[in-house]
Amino acid sequence: MMNKTILVIGTYDTKDDELGFLAEVIQAQGGQLVTMDVSVLGEPSKPTDYSKHDVAKEGGSSIQAAIASGNENQAMQIMATGAALLATRLFTEGRFDGLIVLGGTMGTDLALDVCSAVPLGVPKYIVSTVSFSPLIPAERLAADTQMILWAGGLYGLNSVCKASLSQAAGAVLGAARAVQMPDPDKPLIGMMSLGTSALKYVIPLKPALEARGFEVAVFHATGMGGRAFESLAGQGAFACVFDLCTQELGNHVHGSNISAGADRLTNAGLNGTPQIVAPGCYDLVDVVGWQPLPDKWSDHLKHDHNRLLTSIVLNDDERRLVARAHSAQLAKATGPVAMLLPEKGLGEWDRAGADLHNQAGLNAFLLELEHTLPSNVFAQRIACHINDAEFADKALEIFDAWRAKGVIA
Repeated sequence: MMNKTILVIGTYDTKDDELGFLAEVIQAQGGQLVTMDVSVLGEPSKPTDYSKHDVAKEGGSSIQAAIASGNENQAMQIMATGAALLATRLFTEGRFDGLIVLGGTMGTDLALDVCSAVPLGVPKYIVSTVSFSPLIPAERLAADTQMILWAGGLYGLNSVCKASLSQAAGAVLGAARAVQMPDPDKPLIGMMSLGTSALKYVIPLKPALEARGFEVAVFHATGMGGRAFESLAGQGAFACVFDLCTQELGNHVHGSNISAGADRLTNAGLNGTPQIVAPGCYDLVDVVGWQPLPDKWSDHLKHDHNRLLTSIVLNDDERRLVARAHSAQLAKATGPVAMLLPEKGLGEWDRAGADLHNQAGLNAFLLELEHTLPSNVFAQRIACHINDAEFADKALEIFDAWRAKGVIA
């Protein structure tokens, strides 16, 4: 159990000493190694398990082609393609238990592709000079990527960068020893939500679904949570989804950088996965709370959730736009879709008597949905609030009916 193998990836022509130090620390802690060189021009001081030629060939190219491109970006994309494919194959063959990639911007660009290619649950660490910076686009981060800032690590070893590298080596080896991989034999339900100050349906739904023999993974609808949800949905990981908070779609439509991407609300449907959907917190657009508020929101009501996040309350026309976006995304579904439309509010702050309640705006949204939803979506209004027991009961009623018909295994 403790004898774990770590795949170490980097440009051994320029980062040989640093990669060697990583390897030494992993081995000193009892770990084993597989090494992969993703250099283009130079050579490592000693052979790696997989050479740069192996990497380029795995991606259907060659080092000669990378050099002949005359462009460092194109050359590293050749290596990134090969490294992602090779790492995936090696994991499938049981050759490693966790991976670590070291680099500056070039190596980090490659590392993001590698980590996205390797399955969820496999420990994956990126040690980078640009960790946590705006250079890292959220859409390129695998759901379980860990990043460590490579402080003082541009040219050779020193006590500062050794502190970062040694922690990274220990982290990936420890993760490989401790990780509990997802159980592929237990049917999994994906659910989207926010904290219980906004949405409370998880409280009755999760235990009820678990009592029916399903595992329930609840994803936080704050951009990265939706990306993880959509990534797993695209892999066919879910037996059914309870996509009951689609607020990230409104974020994307209205240009917030707290976005789960343009494919939000599509991947389960494209895979034919049954979907029970409700537009939870549709009326809000989240923005970064510590940044200046964009001018277009200056005349809107807002809710300061904390120092990180501010929620903007949409007007009626903006809500209609979000409704049409739901319809467009759900039209792509190839499996069953049920959409529940609570008539008394879709978030705790939108309940009658609450600060952000706007019944006219909710009515405008629901009407726009009903006028634009495609024929493949079964829509049903419910005379309750999304946080009421009746809502959870209706969602379970649909789920149980689908199970009885064999729609859900």
